[in-house]
Amino acid sequence: MTATTTITSKNPETLMLHAGPRGDAGTGAVAVPIVQSTSFQFRNTEHAANLFALKELGNIYSRIGNPTCDALEQKITALEGGVAALAVSSGQAASAMAIQNLCRPGDNVVSSTDLYGGTWNLFANTLSSMGITVRFADPADPESFRRATDERTRAYYAETLPNPKLTVFPVAEVAAIGRALGVPLIMDNTAAPVLCRPLEHGAAIVVHSTTKYIGGHGTSIGGVIVDGGNFDWEAHKKRFPTLNEPDPSYHGAIWTEAVKPMGPIAYIIRARCVLLRDMGMCMSPFNAFQFIQGLETLPLRMREHCRNGGAVALHLQKHPQVSRVIYPGLHEDVEQRRRASKYLTGGFGGIVGFELAAGHEAGARFIDALKMFFHVANIGDARSLAIHPASTTHSQLNGEDQLASGVTPGFVRLSVGIEHIDDIIADLDQALRAATATTRKSKAA
Repeated sequence: MTATTTITSKNPETLMLHAGPRGDAGTGAVAVPIVQSTSFQFRNTEHAANLFALKELGNIYSRIGNPTCDALEQKITALEGGVAALAVSSGQAASAMAIQNLCRPGDNVVSSTDLYGGTWNLFANTLSSMGITVRFADPADPESFRRATDERTRAYYAETLPNPKLTVFPVAEVAAIGRALGVPLIMDNTAAPVLCRPLEHGAAIVVHSTTKYIGGHGTSIGGVIVDGGNFDWEAHKKRFPTLNEPDPSYHGAIWTEAVKPMGPIAYIIRARCVLLRDMGMCMSPFNAFQFIQGLETLPLRMREHCRNGGAVALHLQKHPQVSRVIYPGLHEDVEQRRRASKYLTGGFGGIVGFELAAGHEAGARFIDALKMFFHVANIGDARSLAIHPASTTHSQLNGEDQLASGVTPGFVRLSVGIEHIDDIIADLDQALRAATATTRKSKAA
């Protein structure tokens, strides 16, 4: 379908336009086409047998792989500096599969406490029902990951820029601990694409909810897993039986040996050929096409998100009705400022958290008074978004777990868009006035 050109640039502005397939070789179309097909014709029986035996890679059935999804995978691989990627149906699917690819019942994962609410619930409840235990460690103390590790620990997991706590994770510090013990670090980089490349700091696997900044327009749900190709799975055979022992679900293949001629892609090939094949959490070609469009402008949008996010954080910090502002570039803690400067080299992001001095009810009234901001359970759109996490995205957590993930009763999360900054601040100011006026009326009554 496509002609692939090797691009030597390391600049994301160039890579996201030119990395991977360049249009359609058959028609000359510049845009990568949507290949809306369930299955693909084999050249002959030998070709079909080779594909199923992993003697060569290619298209068989769109549940396992599709040319449009492949184009997206190549671009995101280039964005993160990995060796291969797998597009899946959602960010939640990416997180689950990244762990299931390494774990069997009785195994465990050590995760940061600073997580998106849906991921926390997946880890604390759903994975445990499958026999996979998740132990939580405080990223303020990287050594807590070492202390939680035993012979059945298969991975560490964390978010680069946790949503909504916004405390930057110590990627290199925890990755180094893990590598010394033979444990790979999986990083969710959803909130910091372009801004941070976790693989360069020692992470082994990167996951994204492409629904967020990568898509950027709130039209499509998707996720991706990126294999860094930088972890020696064979050197730790006892720790990773899923990759180093015969797999009965694929003709007894030993993945680290079966794909060795293709490069260091055993992890991602198993995820595709076993988990994606069997559980079917595939991305649609149309959604992949939408995400490719988003990638083309991602570096430009991230600049504006960072610029507007920083301006909003500074404005709210001076507002008399705001008791606290949470933003990586303005953190009061010296260590957090150091981490933000070290890892978020492309900017501090577009997510801003704050608390109103008047508390929970004032926060709710503020949300209801917004006119331009959309009140939705999402981040990363080009448009500005707002939500009250304690009653929505983190409501399934108990009070103690909410606080551990950075959610207090009066906390408001903003995903600052790329509208003109004057209009963004004007909407925030009028909503703050409305919330404050209502509070005063309530006290007077």
